[in-house]
Amino acid sequence: MREVFQQELAEVQDRLVEIAELVVRSIRSATQAFNESDVSLAEEVIANDHRIDELTVVLDELSIQILARQQPVARDLRIVVSALRISASLERMGDMAEHIAQLARYRFPDKVVPKSLRSTFAEMGRLDVQIAEKLAELLRTQDIRLADEIRNDDDDIDELHASVFDKVLGETWKGQAVDTVDATLASRYHERFADHAVSIAKKVQYLATGDWAPEVAV
Repeated sequence: MREVFQQELAEVQDRLVEIAELVVRSIRSATQAFNESDVSLAEEVIANDHRIDELTVVLDELSIQILARQQPVARDLRIVVSALRISASLERMGDMAEHIAQLARYRFPDKVVPKSLRSTFAEMGRLDVQIAEKLAELLRTQDIRLADEIRNDDDDIDELHASVFDKVLGETWKGQAVDTVDATLASRYHERFADHAVSIAKKVQYLATGDWAPEVAV
């Protein structure tokens, strides 16, 4: 029975990695669609989001079955419960990528944000992709050094997020009302994507070290 249980735990990890890799592809395509006004790529992201949702449901069902059959305790229980919470965060990351792609589709053939903000969003997108890649590797390897790198990247995104608000609220802002709304929403989606990654990284770090840090509000 113990061998079966360990196999089931390994399957949980494999499924988390599978979902995380889909999230990487989703945010990579979404940010490219956003920055390049690529409507076909945006529609691809939107159409494929259901796959992340489906895999999340399958993983949750597996985790619940393990809880019911194996009745794990101590660290094993924490692993299974954490998997349920991590899958929820990965699903939300997929949603954030979809929202970014939806903005690109809505504004096509125009760019979503004015020229003065495009370099900022290009950098936010680059950091989100980098965070997603590191998160997938963290889930695959449990290399907790990646958790620290994810938090550092998130700090950079937070600074860019704040700079967007400073820009659209500043006296020199020349954008229309729709530009202000789009920039605000897009910045929030990029920032929340990273916040969910940090939340997952903290859970993985806790499982590896036993040290807990407060959750990020997302």
